[in-house]
Amino acid sequence: MDEQLALRLRLFREGGQATPEVIDFVAAELTALEDEGNTVTEATAGMLTSHLTMALGRLLRGEPIQEFSTDEQVAAELAAHPEAVARARAISERAERTLGPVLPDSEINFLGMHLAVLIQQSSSAAPGT
Repeated sequence: MDEQLALRLRLFREGGQATPEVIDFVAAELTALEDEGNTVTEATAGMLTSHLTMALGRLLRGEPIQEFSTDEQVAAELAAHPEAVARARAISERAERTLGPVLPDSEINFLGMHLAVLIQQSSSAAPGT
């Protein structure tokens, strides 16, 4: 993980916007993505990091997460990225097992969008592409 992305997580931790458990969970997910060959930097994963951290933080604080009016549009766009959807669902399941909160479908869809972008940027940055 690059310095800027680590700084983002540190600011969330120091600012009390998420519990240490949430920060550790998000950091582990980013490390796993990087270990799989994805380019995980502030530029490629900053929004993913913030979105997941804030969503899990809100859920753990018992704050409701509203469904979005764009859910159907996001889901339609994700149809071309089944690997990102599968990864988002797997992250959601791990979050539930590890932290307790259940991410609603709208959050999983937005997480899938962030993952689709990350995967696409990683594959376009791969040597020989």
